[in-house]
Amino acid sequence: MSRFAFLKATLGSLVRLAFRTRVEGAEHIPATGPVILAGNHLTFIDSMILPLVCDRQVFFIGKDEYVTGRGIKGRAMAWFFTGVGMIPVDRDGGRGGVAALMTGSRILEEGKIFGIYPEGTRSPDGRLYRGRTGIARLTLMTGAPVVPFAMIGTDKLQPDGRGLPRAGKVTVRFGPAMEFSRYDGMERDRYVLRAVTDSVMAEVMRLGGQEYVDMYATKAKAA
Repeated sequence: MSRFAFLKATLGSLVRLAFRTRVEGAEHIPATGPVILAGNHLTFIDSMILPLVCDRQVFFIGKDEYVTGRGIKGRAMAWFFTGVGMIPVDRDGGRGGVAALMTGSRILEEGKIFGIYPEGTRSPDGRLYRGRTGIARLTLMTGAPVVPFAMIGTDKLQPDGRGLPRAGKVTVRFGPAMEFSRYDGMERDRYVLRAVTDSVMAEVMRLGGQEYVDMYATKAKAA
């Protein structure tokens, strides 16, 4: 049994029980082939719940600090995140965005699932913020369909993204796959990239019912 299969069988069941996790629309995720999962990001535990509720393994990038911590907690986090599919990337450097894009492209070319939060960071107030165009570059570069998703309720369980989450109810809702073959060869057109990104974010907003803010979350946090 792989580490992912073990984690899904054990912690997956625990997550469903502790958070009364409800999964809707999982049938929209193709059983084979490259897929981009794109959704909102409310709190730290989103990245723990999402991989455990999907039948296929979801690969995603994460801060390298998640796998470099010391002590029992640090080693446990590294074991979990690398087991479910996290690929550590130094996102704070000037080349962080390029590294993330290349990593996602490689995963998709291998026919796997790549998970991404287009907002680029956790929402500071529970609202949905403007998406970064990396999601559009990925789908146009690889031809992989985008399956939008919404995490609902995780911010109530872990309001500030820190500490142990409280018990509660979480819904993970997936929407129909989106494909953008009509824009083939236009991955360098900034207007196309923005249009594709905005259409994905509109679906995420529809699925989760969040208020939308036409501003990057990083700018809102810095204000």
